[in-house]
Amino acid sequence: MTDISYPLSGACQCGSVTYQLLAPPQAVIACHCRECQKLSTSAFSLTALVPASDLRFSGPLQHWSRVADSGNTNAAAFCGTCGNRIYHVNPEQPELIKLKPSNLSDTRVIQPTKHVWVSEKQDWFALPDGAEIFPKDP
Repeated sequence: MTDISYPLSGACQCGSVTYQLLAPPQAVIACHCRECQKLSTSAFSLTALVPASDLRFSGPLQHWSRVADSGNTNAAAFCGTCGNRIYHVNPEQPELIKLKPSNLSDTRVIQPTKHVWVSEKQDWFALPDGAEIFPKDP
């Protein structure tokens, strides 16, 4: 989107963790897997793929991880006060942050072009026309 001015600010719900997104994301993806449904308490979770060099974080982040179905480690950073998830990262690829973009001040950047793990999507959700669709990970 050309009318979005960077950097964009973001914050957790309580404001203890803040960040700056310095440039547009490489991609915005909607994941429909059951784990992302648990995370978002909705039909899918949104992720913006961002080079780590395009983010500046401030405030105390807590960390948690789990092994994903792919065998990769999915590490998460979140606010220890309000619990708001800020990002995910694969420790094997620390240069690529999977930002949870719903806490950005300008959410116009959230326009998913890919939908992954649609094999687990909620039946009532209709996939948008024109989006790339993958049964699992691409």
